[in-house]
Amino acid sequence: MITFWKFGKELSRLDNFQDNSYINIVAPTTEEIEILKSKFDIPEEFLSDVLDVDERSRMEIEDNMLLIIIRVPVFNPHNGVPYTTIPLGFIIGKNYVLSICLREVEVIQNVENNRIKNIRMDTRIDFLLSIFLQTTNVYHKYLKNINIQTNRIEKDLERSTRNEELHRLLKMEKCLVYFTTSLRANELLLARLKNSKYIKPDTYSDELLEDVIIENRQAIEMANIYSDIQSGMMDAFASIISNNLNIVMKQLTTVTVILMIPTLVSSFFGMNVPNSLEDHKFSFIAILSGSVLLAVIGSLLIRYKRWI
Repeated sequence: MITFWKFGKELSRLDNFQDNSYINIVAPTTEEIEILKSKFDIPEEFLSDVLDVDERSRMEIEDNMLLIIIRVPVFNPHNGVPYTTIPLGFIIGKNYVLSICLREVEVIQNVENNRIKNIRMDTRIDFLLSIFLQTTNVYHKYLKNINIQTNRIEKDLERSTRNEELHRLLKMEKCLVYFTTSLRANELLLARLKNSKYIKPDTYSDELLEDVIIENRQAIEMANIYSDIQSGMMDAFASIISNNLNIVMKQLTTVTVILMIPTLVSSFFGMNVPNSLEDHKFSFIAILSGSVLLAVIGSLLIRYKRWI
């Protein structure tokens, strides 16, 4: 899907392409890719690189055309790993700024819906840096969501004897690994962008670039902290689950021992041995009462010894 947008105080939708406009492409079809190559002279390798789900963050210049690829976070509620990252590419030509991605991402949706306050559109690089800054904000948002879900899993783990919660915690740890790797790649891209000889310093705001770098570093630190905490939690709660299982086994063993006492008594009187209680009319009640009494004494003894 291809949409066209006009720069101004905020983005406004266009029906067709105009000079100095913003073009957004989401999950392009083969026909749309051919249009991009023929109408905008975009190299085929640029498009194939952006549409590669494993493509790293990088910057490339070819024929006065700038390609910038960043890794952006996405939420997949129906996927095994709920949070991951995918490449989002920007191509700056002579009279346009073009973004292309495999799917809809929250970052671009916020831009198109004008949800970003004080977005810079003075220059095309400032526009990209504003999107980059919004990307770091989305990272912060998702990292907080991961931390909230981790706390919920932690509460479930405290009384769990299954591995299901550990699997959920492992998925959260995978999310943090994806985030940390992508954020570090984005940090290298920002450093290269800042020191690039092809991008003149007067084409972007130094203050905005520094804000993006600072926010990206904060996101990296948050991801590292959460990842370290989860690594320790995985080991600790694996021991807790094992201990909870041992407690359950102790309780079941105790119940088995207590139930064995009346079974032993009834088995003894069921043998073909001389018994003076056979003809007594209260013999059954006496044997039953004795069995219950012995079971109660056994229970009190186990409780006194604190075996459970």
